Amino acid sequence: MFGIIIAFKNFHYDLGFWGSKWIGFKNFEFLFKTDAAVRITRNTILYNLGYMITTTSAALALAVLLNEIGKRWLKLYQTALFLPYFLSWVVVGYIALAFLDNENGYINQILVQLGFEKVAFYFEAKYWPYILNAFQLWKNIGFSTLIYYAGILSIDAELYEAARMDGATRLQMIRRITLPLLKPLIIILLILSLGNMFRGDFGLHYFIPNNVGLIYSSTDIIDTYVYRALSSLGDVGMASAVGLYQSVVGLVLVLLANYIVRKVNDENSLF
Repeated sequence: MFGIIIAFKNFHYDLGFWGSKWIGFKNFEFLFKTDAAVRITRNTILYNLGYMITTTSAALALAVLLNEIGKRWLKLYQTALFLPYFLSWVVVGYIALAFLDNENGYINQILVQLGFEKVAFYFEAKYWPYILNAFQLWKNIGFSTLIYYAGILSIDAELYEAARMDGATRLQMIRRITLPLLKPLIIILLILSLGNMFRGDFGLHYFIPNNVGLIYSSTDIIDTYVYRALSSLGDVGMASAVGLYQSVVGLVLVLLANYIVRKVNDENSLF
């Protein structure tokens, strides 16, 4: 935590922590005074909200389905879901380029064969909220599914057996047993996710759009903007200020969300 001091100094390596000049909050002005501040903040929040909703919903559905299929195919499905999680965003970026390239991408080749015109994905910003959500879901859903599936396995099997003896259908058991008992786990994971609301996935938003300037309006977030703005300057103080800002806001959001949950139901709160 001592390194936080860098955010308030005009840091120079040769001068060190104490020798560098103290400049207060001037490093923070870099982010808040820029014309793109509203846009990148909006994109960061909305994308993270979308990722939370889609990943949680899809992971819950897949975890329930994994619990319903036979043991014979379980390992295969688990591997297929979890494998993309280990891929680097650099690799996924090349996969995206293979599908979305304006001239020779697989999607455009299929569109031409079907008699449609090619789509310039890297020239039009309107497509990218859907594209980024799709790739984020594909890459990360396996990890979330595994967590929820582990939560389902921890549920007492006697509850399902008793419900089955009372004539409950599978859908009724999911609605009345599985989802209610997973509720604390879902809430805890959502609270933790709120901590990253202002900290976007740099790899996703940098490598998938291929750093094309024409679509920055839809793809740019705080992390990618700061990287481009400061990579040539090498200003460690400004970069640290932005990181501190994201961390403080994330901490406040976690505390606020936990406080609200504790007021509603103390048993489901994180702390």
